[in-house]
Parts: sequence; C-alpha cells; structure tokens
Amino acid sequence: MTNTHSNAETTPTFISHLVELRNRLMRALASILLIFLALVYFANDIYEFVATPLISNLPENASMIATDVTAPFFAPFKLTLFAALFLAFPFILHQVWGFIAPGLYQNEKKVLMPILAASVILFYSGIAFCYYLVMPIVLGFFTGIGPDVMTITPDISSYLSFVLKLFFAFGIAFEIPVAIMLLCWSGATTKESLKE
Repeated sequence: MTNTHSNAETTPTFISHLVELRNRLMRALASILLIFLALVYFANDIYEFVATPLISNLPENASMIATDVTAPFFAPFKLTLFAALFLAFPFILHQVWGFIAPGLYQNEKKVLMPILAASVILFYSGIAFCYYLVMPIVLGFFTGIGPDVMTITPDISSYLSFVLKLFFAFGIAFEIPVAIMLLCWSGATTKESLKE
C-alpha cells in the first residue's frame, strides 16, 4: 500500500522534471535559432571577418577557393550557425542552471554561480585569444613555410573546419581553471596534490 502511494507521488514528479527539461531545451534551441536568424543576413560578412587572418597572410594575388559547388552558400551559413551557438552560450547555461538550481543547497548555489559566470567569460576569452593572437601566428607560419613554386589557394570549407576546431579547442582549454576548481570542490583532487 505504501509502495503504491510512493510510486504515485514519484511518477508525477519525474514527469514534471521531464517536462521542465524539455521546456528548457526548447528555450535553449529557440535562443540559438533567434540569434541565427538575426545574423543570417550578415553570413558573408561574418565569414570574411573570420577569414581575415588567413587572407592577410596569403601571397599577393592569391585567394580562397571553393572546391564544392554548394560551399559558397553553405560555409558562411554553417559559420553563422556556430556563431549563434557561441553567442547563445550564456543563455544555454542559464537554462541549465535553472534546471539544476532547485536541487542544490544554498551554499552550493553560492559556489556555482560565480563558476558559471567565469566559465562563460573564459570560453569567450579563449576564442578571442585564438582569433587575435594565435591564428595570425599559425596562419603566417603555414602560409610562409611552403616552397616558392607552390600556389596557396585554401578551400573555404576546409578553412572553416580548421577555424572552428581551433576556436572550440581554445574555448575548452580556457575552461581548465573552472574544471580544476570543480575537481577540488568535489573532492576528486586537492590543492596539495596539484602542487605536487
């Protein structure tokens, strides 16, 4: 009798959590879609901005090429979609926070709020560091190291894949301080062991 009553209470609670999770996922996806729709008109401009470090390092009269017929259309759109995802990152984290916060103690909330804010700032800092400092050096090296007889004509889709991997790698790399704080906070490691 008690088990039946307990199951009856648990099921609505579980379903309400699933409904809330679905609603928050839909809001996160809607934020990405809205930002994408706002940016899609500027897709070519965004691609040109991201391609600037490469173009400035190409030899005179060299340009980028498209080896696929659909690449000039899809490459800027793909970049714009990723830009929308990156820009929606704070709102997505806000939805994640809204879902997990009710299950946390007050002292846990006080610790996690600054960590979430720091993770957003660090992620954007990693992308900015990559674009303004790393990419000019890396692309200058790669475009200048080949033999003189070689003509450099980078493919726009390949360049986009390269750039997105770099952005993501540096964005995640800049999250290492947050990861270390969480590991120490959870007890998985200690300051002393990290010092060693």
